[in-house]
Formats: sequence, structure tokens, C-alpha cells
Amino acid sequence: MSGAARRRLRVGLFTNNYLPMLGGVCTAVETVRTALERFGHDVVVVAPGAAVPGQDAPHVLRVPAVPAPTYPDFALPLPVGPRLARRIRALDLDVFHAQHPFLLGGTARRLARASGRPLVFTYHTLYDKYAHYVPGPRPLVARAAIVWSTRFANAADLVVAPSAGLAARLRAQGVQRPIEVLPTGVDLGRFRPGDRAAARRRLGLPPGVPVLLYVGRLDREKNLDFLLETFQRVADCHRTVRLLLVGRGTQEAALRRRAARLGAGDRVAFVGGVAPAAVAPYYQAADLFVFASTTETQGLAVLEAMATGLPVVAVRAGGVDEALVDGVSGLLAPEASADFAAAVLELLRDDGLARKLAAGAREGALAFTADGLGQRLAALYYRLVGETAPAP
Repeated sequence: MSGAARRRLRVGLFTNNYLPMLGGVCTAVETVRTALERFGHDVVVVAPGAAVPGQDAPHVLRVPAVPAPTYPDFALPLPVGPRLARRIRALDLDVFHAQHPFLLGGTARRLARASGRPLVFTYHTLYDKYAHYVPGPRPLVARAAIVWSTRFANAADLVVAPSAGLAARLRAQGVQRPIEVLPTGVDLGRFRPGDRAAARRRLGLPPGVPVLLYVGRLDREKNLDFLLETFQRVADCHRTVRLLLVGRGTQEAALRRRAARLGAGDRVAFVGGVAPAAVAPYYQAADLFVFASTTETQGLAVLEAMATGLPVVAVRAGGVDEALVDGVSGLLAPEASADFAAAVLELLRDDGLARKLAAGAREGALAFTADGLGQRLAALYYRLVGETAPAP
């Protein structure tokens, strides 16, 4: 292509997870799409499942799919046939951006190579930590996931890692292609501090009780058994505290049973899945955000909480510890229920510290904007296609 600046790129985001499914990858893809479109680029999302009336057109190209046996919310795309492949080729994409190393990621790789266009791969997930969703011996599946994802990354022209820790991990596991650390940003207009009392009235929450909040999938890798165990310790010391779990997943029934067995189980509320556009009031209504996952590449929900000015207590783990600064925007605790509970209780008892961390959380989130993501990603695309990015 010519070296002249080209202000409008045609970008294909190939993802196995997309709205109306809920989850971090879905949120990240939608954030990328909207950010790039705000800067004038043409973006199409190639995703599995049936079309969603009023939501998909014109930016989504759906691939026929079937529910995954081990995770019904996950749609397994069927092989892309010649007709659909022709439709994608007709888009004349400048960049093929895969969000996964398999299924539609493989489609992106094949079509990128056939068209001579660059392939970008965002490594969203620690795939070996999700081996329990795949039939077969878990150690073997986990090792195969690492080998497969590394091989795919080495077939890409550029790999995007949401955190520096993940980039180092990818190098250690054998990724030799260029890696750019590019955290997914948040919409600071949507996720911002609000009137807690008004948010509670809107959600039907009582005004005078402390509320702990978790937002995310209710799945094994999110470490929610630990979170419930910790909440029991907190509730034993604080008789009015409540825990809201916003999300759905494969472990919901088991977690409900576990909560019912707790002495404070009546103070655990399962809210269910909430669309991204409607989740901000839950952050605004809460006193603290609690997060126990140790399998994150970034932890988008933590950033959303921070952007809302909500103090965070999280397990010290990769990804999260790059966004959350201990003692500045929240508290990082070991994966030990007594220590985690102590951190939560400290913030419930010390209003001054909670206010300080709330202000620090919002300030820290300002470094992770959706528009910043869009600008940096577009600059990487321009570099790959051999053009100069236009000045902001």
C-alpha cells in the first residue's frame, strides 16, 4: 500500500464471544469496535450465533453456531463455508483482528493469509486455566491449550497483550512475534461516580447497609467459592453487610446452594446477568468491589469499579495488580480468606481510608480510557499496513 496517510481503515474483529453473551471478551470487543468507529474507521464484528434485531446491523456478521455442550451460553461457530467466506472477502478488510486462537480465530488467519493482509491477535485469556471446559485429562488439555495458542500467536503479524505480566508470560511460553501491551480501556462517561442513594433507590437496595459487589461470570475460574467463604467471615463481624453477585454462569446453582448453607446466606443476592449498558448503577450503589479471580489477563470489572470511584479489594494476582495500586486505588490481599476479609472489614470501618481509595481509584482509571485504546490500536494497524497514522 502507499505511504500516504489513510484516515479510514476497514477492520474485522473475529471473536467467538460477543453480545448478547456477557463477559470480559465481549466487553473488550465492543469497546474496541465503538472506539475505532468514533475515530472514523469501518469495523465489522464476525461472531457466532443468531442475529440480534436492532443491535447487530450493520456492524455484525453472524456465523451459524450451536451451543457448547459444557457451556450453553457459549456458541460454537460452524465452519465458515464458501458463501460466507466470499462475503467476508468482499469487505476488503485492511486488518484481520482475531480475539481467539481457535474457531473464528482460525478463519481470520486463513482469510488474512489468502488476502495478503495483516493478522493481529489479542491474547485475552489464560487458556490453560479453562481446561475444565474441554473433555479429556486436564493436564493434557491445559498443555495443548498453551501449545495451540502459542503456535497461533506465532502465526500473527502482531500480538496484543492486555497487561505487561501477560506479555512476559507469552515470551516465556515461546511467542516470538512482536507483542504490544495494550490494556482494554473503559468508557469513563458511562462508568463514573454517581449518587449512591439514587442508585440504591433505582435498584431497590436499602439505604443504610454496606453493600459489597462482584460483577462477572459465575464460573469456576472466578474463585467465587473463596469469595463466599470470605463473605461469611465478614458477615460474622458486620451483621448488616450484603453481597451482590451480578452475572450468570455454570456455577450459579452450586453457588446458590453454598450461599444457602452460610450463616449469612440470606444476605447474598444473585442478581443475574445485566447488560453492559445497564451495569453502571450497581457500581454506583455499592460501598466496595470485591474480586477474587486469579486467572485474569487484565480484570475489566476491576477497572469499571475504579472508574466509578469504588474502592476495590482484590486477590493479588496477575493482570489485576497492574491496574490496581495497593493502598492507592484499593487493597490487594493474599488468597487467604482471613486476610481478604480483614481488608474488607478495614474499609468498612475506616470511612476516611475508603474515601481516599475511592478518589485514587477514579484517578487510576483515567489511564485506561476507551479512546486511548482506539487511538493506540489504530496506530498499530496503520503501521502494519504500511501507512502513516493521521495526527490526532
